Amino acid sequence: MTIPPNDAFTLTSHSDSTPSLRSSRSPSPKIAFTTSQHATSGESKRRPSRRQRKLNGFVSDSVKLADVDEALERAFNGNGHANVVLSSAMLIIVPADILRLNYPPFERSYERVVGFLMRESEKKHTNGVIWYIIGVVFVLSQYPLDVTLISIMILSWADTAASTFWRLWGCYTPPLPSRVPIVGLPLAPRKSLAGFLAASITGAAIVFSCWSWLLPAVGGAEPAWCPLGQGMKAVLRDAGLSGLPTGGWVGLAVISIVSGLVTGVAEALDLGKLDDNMTLPILSGGCIWGLLKLLSWFGS
Repeated sequence: MTIPPNDAFTLTSHSDSTPSLRSSRSPSPKIAFTTSQHATSGESKRRPSRRQRKLNGFVSDSVKLADVDEALERAFNGNGHANVVLSSAMLIIVPADILRLNYPPFERSYERVVGFLMRESEKKHTNGVIWYIIGVVFVLSQYPLDVTLISIMILSWADTAASTFWRLWGCYTPPLPSRVPIVGLPLAPRKSLAGFLAASITGAAIVFSCWSWLLPAVGGAEPAWCPLGQGMKAVLRDAGLSGLPTGGWVGLAVISIVSGLVTGVAEALDLGKLDDNMTLPILSGGCIWGLLKLLSWFGS
């Protein structure tokens, strides 16, 4: 599947030369800054004043930002085919799982065919694939494409890394506290420091590699912060503040480290009977997207 240029982290790719990001609705109207010949007939041409030139430049920038916003909105509609395929799969998997849990002969046949793919804990409970698909469909429907890709990769790799390192070195490291410091969110009692560090490092590596190499290579765009929060940036500039250096490698390092910590916490959370195949991509992707929006308000 070809991945369109990412929208939450990329501004340079949303240009007039990329018609594939255009929305199906009518584009924003262009404002003409020069008077027509009919309007100027019989009148002498006047040199625009400084105020007019400033106003024209402001409106021109506004039109460009409107085009960027339209491209950002279009990016939310690029996941339809994947959602259809996954939702169609649910129409088969869910009834089969209901039969498996309530009809012993079907259960024996089911486990004889695909039992090697199931955990022991899943054989008497809902299949983890169902929760996996629910989480993936949610992020495909709600998050930008780049955040969606990162969320799914975190689900695939960070959770696996945490489980692997917990089995290998969990007994040599102390367990995590019962709750997240300051926030107070409950943590699962079996989680260890080894698994937390593995999930955090893997999440940070995924974010860094995606926005520095994978997405620019596929989408042909350089990483940069999104245009959200332009009004706040204008207020900061008027107040004499140049803003925080959230772009480039500094911004990528910040978002990678914070995203890694978010991944580690999301993987270790104890949310009762909710499966981490569903909660991990939703929580990690939502926090990463929220952090992007927050930083974009103050980014220079």
